[in-house]
Amino acid sequence: MTEQRKKLITLTVNEEVLSIPVESHWTLSRVLRNDCHHTGTKEACGEGACGACTVLINGVAVPACMVLAVEQDGKTIETIEGLSQNGELHPIQEAWLEEYGAQCGFCSPGMIMTTKYLLSRNMTPSDDEIKEALGGNICICNNYEHIINAVRSAARKMAKEQI
Repeated sequence: MTEQRKKLITLTVNEEVLSIPVESHWTLSRVLRNDCHHTGTKEACGEGACGACTVLINGVAVPACMVLAVEQDGKTIETIEGLSQNGELHPIQEAWLEEYGAQCGFCSPGMIMTTKYLLSRNMTPSDDEIKEALGGNICICNNYEHIINAVRSAARKMAKEQI
C-alpha cells in the first residue's frame, strides 16, 4: 500500500506522543512492535486468546492483536516498556522477579499489564479475583502458582507505596 493510502494516527505511547502512518488492517500489536519498536508486547495467537499482547488502552487491559491501530487514534497506550520509571522497576515487575513469576518470560508482559489493570481497580484482590483477571492470559510453562504469588506481592508493595 502506498503512503497516500495510509492514515496518519496519533497515539500517546508510554507518555510519548507519536504520529504514525498506518494501513487500515494493521493491528495495534503490529504497530507497537514494528513501528514503535515496543517489542515487549508479544504476539502469539493473533486471536486474543493468549493475552501475551495485552496493553492498557486508556487504562483498560486489551489484547493488542484484537484492535485495529487506526481505531486507536488519539488514545493513550501503555506497554510493558512504560512501567519502569527512571530506571526503577515498577512494584509489579519487582514482585515478578522476587516471586519467580516468569519462567520462559513470554507471557510476562501481558500478565504484568493485566495485573496493573487489576490492581488499579482492586488493591486487595482475592485469589479467585486474581485468577479471574488473569483468565485471558496463558502461561505455557504452567507457572500459575508463582504468578498468583507475584500478583499478591505486587498488591502489598503498591499498598505500602500509597501509605
